[in-house]
Amino acid sequence: MTQDSFFETLELQYKNNLPFVVYNRPINSVIKCWLQEDDALHTTSEFNESGFVFSPFDLNNKSILLPETHCQHFTIDALDIDLDDEFTSSSIENNGEEAHIHLVEKGIDTIKNGLLEKVVLSRKVEKSLVDSNPITIFKRLFNTYKNAMVYCWYHPKVGLWLGATPELLFKVESRRLTTISLAGTQPYAENSEVSWTTKEYEEQQIVTDYITKQIEPHTDAIKVSEVETVRAGNLLHLKTYIHSQIKPESSLSSIIEALHPTPAVCGFPKEASKHFILKNESYNREYYTGFLGELNLKVSKTRNTNRRNVENNAYAVVKKHSNFYVNLRCMQLKDGKALIYVGGGITKDSISQNEWEETVNKTKTIANVLS
Repeated sequence: MTQDSFFETLELQYKNNLPFVVYNRPINSVIKCWLQEDDALHTTSEFNESGFVFSPFDLNNKSILLPETHCQHFTIDALDIDLDDEFTSSSIENNGEEAHIHLVEKGIDTIKNGLLEKVVLSRKVEKSLVDSNPITIFKRLFNTYKNAMVYCWYHPKVGLWLGATPELLFKVESRRLTTISLAGTQPYAENSEVSWTTKEYEEQQIVTDYITKQIEPHTDAIKVSEVETVRAGNLLHLKTYIHSQIKPESSLSSIIEALHPTPAVCGFPKEASKHFILKNESYNREYYTGFLGELNLKVSKTRNTNRRNVENNAYAVVKKHSNFYVNLRCMQLKDGKALIYVGGGITKDSISQNEWEETVNKTKTIANVLS
């Protein structure tokens, strides 16, 4: 399939109000799309099915599934996508400074009173759109954010979401589990030395410790990497890899329940911070800080990598793979507007004005692809 026919097929699916997802994982230059054959709304709570899953922040609400057996699948190779349009990114109004600072200060007071260690607080920014075509915006996202999972997801009964998330919630290859802790944010400046504060290292360590503790009942042979700095668009983050082996008696749903939402998007302790968010944030996050990705897809690999051994190569091992990304750096397109979701981690050392500025920087990151 050519690039032109790939995107023409996507445009037709959207025009016909049928569900689809188009996405690229940062590990390769392959763009995939799933086109559901009808507008039926499929959901999952056990995560036993095969398909593409789109899950909310609060798992008391159902996760949306595009079932593998109800979809057509297409793939193209692309280092860059051809763009027919030229656009200039307009400025965005970041209203709500006073309200967000008040929310952050309430979070800091709650932490200092010993009820929380960390809480992630967010807000929603509206931006009017000149061009609201989601396929065009996806192309810009793909060309701009090479180190992120870039996607456009649509269901006529749910909504239209796009994003470029740098954060893997986890991936499973057979029984091998890989997850990351990602926290701390600062603007990227070329030729400048990167320096992180104690507050940012503390925030990142909370996430690492939490993940390790959460997966201990479900996995063996846990290995934690060194902390490294990674770039996502015009922002820098701290990242640590955590590898382990899932126990035979543990299920995928138990891993999801243990890890989602992480301290990087919710806080710590999990239930207390989640309760604070649901009570005090002035809007419904919906799928922001939820997760999305491929669920229980079968991957076939040969037993023997020696090409001369033709007989052994005839026998393949079929394994199930899943990979989920946290829905950060995302937006919802609705009524000719982009609803951009941004937030930041709050600890006892947070400064409310700095936290506001962090959300402003994050808004610019995703708004840069909008005209």
